[in-house]
Amino acid sequence: MRLTSGNIAARVMFAGRSSSLSAQVVAEVRDALFAKRLKPGDFLGTEKDIAARFNASRIVARDALRTLEALGIVEIRMGKGGGARIAHGNPRLFAEALAVQLDLTGVSAAEIMDAQRAIETLGAELAAENANAEDVAKLRRLLQEAEAAIGDLDEFTRLSHDFHLAVAEASHNRVLIVQLISLEHVSWPRRNVTATPRLARHILEIHTKLADLIELRDPSSARALMDDHVKMIRARRVAEHGGSPRASAGRGRAKRRSNGHAMC
Repeated sequence: MRLTSGNIAARVMFAGRSSSLSAQVVAEVRDALFAKRLKPGDFLGTEKDIAARFNASRIVARDALRTLEALGIVEIRMGKGGGARIAHGNPRLFAEALAVQLDLTGVSAAEIMDAQRAIETLGAELAAENANAEDVAKLRRLLQEAEAAIGDLDEFTRLSHDFHLAVAEASHNRVLIVQLISLEHVSWPRRNVTATPRLARHILEIHTKLADLIELRDPSSARALMDDHVKMIRARRVAEHGGSPRASAGRGRAKRRSNGHAMC
């Protein structure tokens, strides 16, 4: 493990031989990662190596490695030539975990939509600045598929989800993309029973205009249009949850599970 501070093992020993020792090993590896003393692919060693390096038991080393693996910090290979290496990041793996924590926290529909508005408006602006030909082609393809699905509102809802995500992806900002994915786990309906063909047609018109603005590289207009679009969605969402921005999260979750949301 390429932790450059020579007194790490000594500091860990002070923590005592308990679960706190394992936590301290985890903290040291995490801090070294944030300080750029470790990078993806770096070899930390085997369970035996880490136990020796930190003057700890194999049980402590094993517990620390399991925690690091669960956090997505390390990848562990078993057998000959195995051991722990710093992982190559895949933040999308943790988008659902964040969504679960938001739901368990009891966030309201208004809170979710306020955050989603901030992310999607900036995403649309950046998409108009950064989208390449492949991004624009994907948006156009999704619009064509949505046009064909006007009569199938469940399919149209799925394609609307894909379109919103494709706009965020066209921003080429990975932080925004992962945040949106997390929020969509909480907010996006599998079925949208409040949708109608007329509403679907209106949404398709908005999405088409947004794709046009992205292709024309008009960031301010793309941001403004997405802002208006998400504000409309927010108003409908809050109304569905009792009309109050502070509607109870329990009621919100129950409605989400029973009839979905008006999100397109």
